[in-house]
Amino acid sequence: MTQTQYFLLLLMALCSISECVQRQYHFINENKTWTEAQRYCREKYTDLATADNTNDTIQLNKCVNNGGNQNIWLGLHKTSVYKWHWSSGDPALFLNWASGQPAGSDDCAYMINGQWCVWPCSVFLPFICYNMSTGLVFVYQLMTWRDAQSYCRQNHIDLVSVRNQNESQQLEKFIIDTNSFGSAVWIGLFRDPWQWSDQSNSSFRHWYPGEPNNKGGHEDCTVIYPYTLRQWNDVPCDRQYAFVCHEDKLIVIQQNLSWSEALRYCRQNHVDLVSVQSVEMQRRVMNVVKLASTEAVWLGLHNYCSMNMWLWVSGDMVCYQNWAPGNGSTPENCRLENRKGAVQSGGDQTWISLPESHRLNFICINY
Repeated sequence: MTQTQYFLLLLMALCSISECVQRQYHFINENKTWTEAQRYCREKYTDLATADNTNDTIQLNKCVNNGGNQNIWLGLHKTSVYKWHWSSGDPALFLNWASGQPAGSDDCAYMINGQWCVWPCSVFLPFICYNMSTGLVFVYQLMTWRDAQSYCRQNHIDLVSVRNQNESQQLEKFIIDTNSFGSAVWIGLFRDPWQWSDQSNSSFRHWYPGEPNNKGGHEDCTVIYPYTLRQWNDVPCDRQYAFVCHEDKLIVIQQNLSWSEALRYCRQNHVDLVSVQSVEMQRRVMNVVKLASTEAVWLGLHNYCSMNMWLWVSGDMVCYQNWAPGNGSTPENCRLENRKGAVQSGGDQTWISLPESHRLNFICINY
């Protein structure tokens, strides 16, 4: 075995699905209104706390263990704009509504005969989960949308997302193959007026059953409720509670530098150029890259020409990949151009290969 082959095998063995903490949470045991808490967090840290997934809620709950039996503010608040989200957190860029849909004010989506319609989330339907190992899973139990979501998260990953036409066709075929064609089934699409303070696209919600209920008509902000396994409740924003801030791991630097200059800047002022080693980190990148002023933004991704491969500056192999078509393969003239990796700041925010002399914004790891 050559030294090069040994090195490649070693790197492949180091591929991991684990992910580092994406945020640091800070519990502030001072009573403030939601707006006052938001101002404090923005001055001292990044913003009021955002949660992307169940792991985040676990970290949040650890953070507020000393909070006792009190409500604790989060960064989720109600707006006047309803947006469609996937339960998994994937952006709702592809929509496959049946003619005349979505109709009315219903907020949860089901699929029937290959197209999507809306019904009240309280309707009982079978549903489809997805699982990393087994793929799509048809669940024949009749549940409300929220109960179906909880079931999928506890037993698999989440309710199914449909991100493009190809996935829509695969899902339709799966339904036909399970002898359920013509049946209405819940999918992971829903809409609500809730938005995170940091403008994150996170669609994760951890409501206590029956919440949000807008009791009294003015419950526009969210707290961690101590009496319900720290699930969430909607309350009026002018009440005073302790709160949780977060400090984001990622920061967009709006300076136009070459890749080498960007790497030097991040290592001198923060920690490093960002490595994107999972779909969760890619979602965080998608949330922050919209702040960029250039069409693409440098990542810590560089082409190791002599090994015919891409590596992260952290030394990790590129296990998770999100390349745009035609990118990510070693170009013939790589020795001349010294190719580096960037993420597009618009569109579907995939990765592209560029000469390192291009001058772009970039993303640093902040801690």
